[in-house]
Amino acid sequence: MNKFKKLVIAAGLILSMSAFTINGKTEAATTTHKIQSGETYWKIAKGFGVPLNSLMSANHSKPLYTGQNMLIPNSPYTAAEKDLMARLVRAEAVGEPYAGKVAVATVILNRVKSPDFPNTVRGVIYQIANGHYAFTPVQNGQINQPADYASKRAVNEAIAFSGKGSGSLFFYNPKTAQSQWILSRPVTVTIGNHRFAR
Repeated sequence: MNKFKKLVIAAGLILSMSAFTINGKTEAATTTHKIQSGETYWKIAKGFGVPLNSLMSANHSKPLYTGQNMLIPNSPYTAAEKDLMARLVRAEAVGEPYAGKVAVATVILNRVKSPDFPNTVRGVIYQIANGHYAFTPVQNGQINQPADYASKRAVNEAIAFSGKGSGSLFFYNPKTAQSQWILSRPVTVTIGNHRFAR
């Protein structure tokens, strides 16, 4: 009988935990945030890692007043996906300007939305095409190092910025790139040592 009670309790715990982790999202559609002095939609979107358009839509683009509550929609990306992106950003853009870190995160998000790449963050980051890893840090293990604060911020900013960039799908260092194909892609911007392209 004692084993049966433990089994029932364990099953109940598993069911209750799974209710919070289905699809990696929480049950609640939104949370609320008390507006602080000087906050804007952009600052709040970056802070929570939600698309600016979604934040404005959830609040009907109403003016923001200090002390009022506003709705914060769920991010389209889970905490685990944000962490994975931030670890890749740290590994790929260590020593690069902050804008370059945001641009690397943007490439990941653009690939998720592109029909030419896997449609999940994990799928994009761990993609192997024609026997080659899409990102060197996955191959050499640097992806397993923890993300720094700037890389986490950069991921949230890239999410907030969603849909407003120039559609970069690739980045490379022109001083070290050996692929003629990558050098032939239309360049969107150069930031630090990285050139971004479509």
